[in-house]
Amino acid sequence: MFEKLKDKSFTPSQERFDTIIGRTTQIYGRLVLLDSVRIDGKVTGNIETAKDNKVTVAIGHTGEVSGDITAHRVMVAGRVEGNIYAAERVEFHKDSVVQGDISYGSIAVEHGARLLGLVIQNPNSAATANSNADAQNVIRKAQEGSSS
Repeated sequence: MFEKLKDKSFTPSQERFDTIIGRTTQIYGRLVLLDSVRIDGKVTGNIETAKDNKVTVAIGHTGEVSGDITAHRVMVAGRVEGNIYAAERVEFHKDSVVQGDISYGSIAVEHGARLLGLVIQNPNSAATANSNADAQNVIRKAQEGSSS
């Protein structure tokens, strides 16, 4: 009966990762990416991508990021402490933990994912050219409104 309702979006992606940060690797500092990355280790610092590049940031089950992530697509199976700005899509897999605000074009959340923060859809999700700046402004406005 429920087979028809199953979401196929969480099947393994055919994404090609040019950079893999292994589970025993720790990086301290800002990462500026031109190609997609998979993080199985620990990154302390912001992760940024060029606005026009359709770069994916994937955090594996053992991956941890302490800092903001700005990318076209973000997939989280591990832990993130920081804000996520995903121009196109964000995915949160089972047992993922995110402490921070999330801005997205489209979203997928598996049962068991834990999100602690604001979850806001980009106002211009179809137009991705300025969506990261727009998303940051929306989050800032929401935070100002909640502190009043």
